[in-house]
Amino acid sequence: MSEGHQYAFSVVIPAFNEADRLPQTLEQIDRFFLENEDLGPAEIVVVDDGSKDGTSDVATSFQTSCRVVVNLLRHPHNLGKGAAVRTGFGRSRGQWVLLSDADLAAPIEGLHRLISVSGHSNVVVGSRALDRSLLLNPQPLYRDLMGRIFNFLVRALLLPGIYDTQCGFKLFPGPIARALAKTQRLDGFAYDVELLAVSRSWGLKILEVAVPWGHVEASRVLPGRHSAQMFRDLLIITLRRWTRALPPKPPRGV
Repeated sequence: MSEGHQYAFSVVIPAFNEADRLPQTLEQIDRFFLENEDLGPAEIVVVDDGSKDGTSDVATSFQTSCRVVVNLLRHPHNLGKGAAVRTGFGRSRGQWVLLSDADLAAPIEGLHRLISVSGHSNVVVGSRALDRSLLLNPQPLYRDLMGRIFNFLVRALLLPGIYDTQCGFKLFPGPIARALAKTQRLDGFAYDVELLAVSRSWGLKILEVAVPWGHVEASRVLPGRHSAQMFRDLLIITLRRWTRALPPKPPRGV
């Protein structure tokens, strides 16, 4: 573990009304790091984004039952998934920061695939598009079609060569994740695109790796409302790039 980092890995989990799914997710992550002690010490950072159920209570209960450190951060009201990621990244203390969805649609074991190509400073994104044989439970056709259209536009406008920006399983060098927390602006579901667009503007290499993934019912994404927001935010990010408003380099010290 590099000097100055308290943990080898921080697993950041944005959570909104996830009291039902969070226990199994925390158990699986805890078990994974215990069975892979060679990866080094890890922390789980749960960001409760203004949940109205017992999400915070679940995370608190696991602070004593998990052998991996569980840290709980709370927003007083719902700000959006991008805001939760920003908070989690900013408070992470790992040499590497793994972004994971609360439903663990991409099993935590897929981290081995990301690590295998991470090098010292690469951003690695899990992908459902590169090897569809790894899809454990494909999402409904209409959601798959919407995702393909969105990612086509992302490649055309911002990120050529990246075929799945929305898979909730990404690995960032810790200093980069914390620097991104200082520059990220979007609170909604297009935060992934912003993180990757800024990373590329900083000259970082972004690698895409196929990972196992399974659709989980009860998604927090509302197709009509959130799709409109994502397309709007994609245009905002594109405009920032065209006007050179994306930060050209990370803050000092990174």
